[in-house]
Amino acid sequence: MKKLTRIFYILCFMVLQLNISVAQQKPNILIIISDDHAYQAIGAYGAKIAKTPNIDRIAKEGAIFNKAYVTNSICGPSRAVILTGKYSHKNGFRDNVNYKFDGSQNEFVKDLQQAGYQTGWIGKWHLESTPQGFDYYKILPGQGQYYNPDFIGMDGKTEHIEGYASNVIEDQVEKYLDGRDQSKPFCLVVGHKATHRTWIPDTCDMGMYDKVDFPLPANFYDDYTNREAAKIQDMSISKTMQMSYDLKMLSYSKNGREPSVDRMNADQRAKFDAYYKPIDADLQSRNLSGKALTEWKYQHYMRDYLSTAASLDRNIGRALDYLDKHNLAKNTIVIYLSDQGFYLGEHGWFDKRWIYEESFRTPMVMRYPGVVKPGTKSNDYVLNMDIAPTVLEAAGVTIPKDIQGESFLPLLNGKKAKGRDAIYYHYYENGEHSVSPHFGIKTKRYKLIRFYTRVNNWELYDLQSDPGENTNIFGKKGYEKITADLMVQLKKQIDKYEDTEAGKTLATPLAPH
Repeated sequence: MKKLTRIFYILCFMVLQLNISVAQQKPNILIIISDDHAYQAIGAYGAKIAKTPNIDRIAKEGAIFNKAYVTNSICGPSRAVILTGKYSHKNGFRDNVNYKFDGSQNEFVKDLQQAGYQTGWIGKWHLESTPQGFDYYKILPGQGQYYNPDFIGMDGKTEHIEGYASNVIEDQVEKYLDGRDQSKPFCLVVGHKATHRTWIPDTCDMGMYDKVDFPLPANFYDDYTNREAAKIQDMSISKTMQMSYDLKMLSYSKNGREPSVDRMNADQRAKFDAYYKPIDADLQSRNLSGKALTEWKYQHYMRDYLSTAASLDRNIGRALDYLDKHNLAKNTIVIYLSDQGFYLGEHGWFDKRWIYEESFRTPMVMRYPGVVKPGTKSNDYVLNMDIAPTVLEAAGVTIPKDIQGESFLPLLNGKKAKGRDAIYYHYYENGEHSVSPHFGIKTKRYKLIRFYTRVNNWELYDLQSDPGENTNIFGKKGYEKITADLMVQLKKQIDKYEDTEAGKTLATPLAPH
């Protein structure tokens, strides 16, 4: 009997080891999604002032995508696109205001689950619904908070955790990885709060860029000539950025308070006051106005934004170190991206939404040891909806036919593959910041845009001669053939992705001015 028991235990051990071995053959997947992190603020993308050594490390040890873009530059819809591999009009989550994500539809994590993966999501979710397709989740309610954030667990209960959001999220990531089922490969999505408005740094990072004088972008004082949609926007640093809410100058608020700051404990608040109160007092004493005040706001915005990004990058470093320490690095795909780009004063703006480069383009780097050669630089167009088919291919899982994205592994692993000649974009939200809904196409040289609802017109840019997108050449003499060709390409993209709303708008002639 003892011999049989011993044999039974040996067999169980052998089965366990076999399961672990099989699991290790499939790559683990770690996808880190930040919020509003501009590619202009990342060292690997050429930033001279911003310090992002850990994001840069992923690029150095893997690949950097120099032409990564989103399909809809807004927080929740971008996450829905990543999960489903489909455009917003197909996954049903078009904007943050009027829609709720339908989690019953297929998501790449569900396909991974069926293939034996353990799936999880920790941090910012922002899809206005209960996560489905995950063996584990712990998410921030709504946008979440920078200080002492709340989390919603799988039991539906809310847990309050003391600390700074970027640190707390990484703490939860490591706690999850410590307790995971090691007989299965894992796919974990980490949603960071940083660098979303209102850009409150960790106390240890406050002031780290105070000695820097940031140069103004060349089009900081853009007058939006011949660009009607840009003229009516409400996202300018000069007029929209708030002294109290955005810049933490609490003496300018009605009651000297802000809810995000009121969440701080006594120690956090003391450090906050020690940093911000002298700046506030100095600003009041200077009595600035006009351009002087606008430029002061820009400098302070940049300092807060990049200091907030510092904690994000540091905790990405912690995640990489964890993989190293636990011998997971060699068999784990790491993808870092933002949910979209962001304005750092270009056109005088902050925020995102537009098809213009700074918001349309997103940072994305990827490390895949043994498959992606270190130092790879991709100049092919890739979209955030390509992540779903890419990780499914890497995991050896059949890509569902309804996924609209395309795996970018063939563009990276040395195989001959033809990338996209053009990419398509559609933004829907008709509310915050007064950005008109629009759709358009970007080719290697040109960008054609159709605005509708708030503004009803066209824009065309020659990105070779006008990379800052300052001069709308739509309707100008000499561009008739180029415009006609782009119209044909745009129609093809709309038909390819079955965007019926854009198709109807495209077929409707503009009203005469």
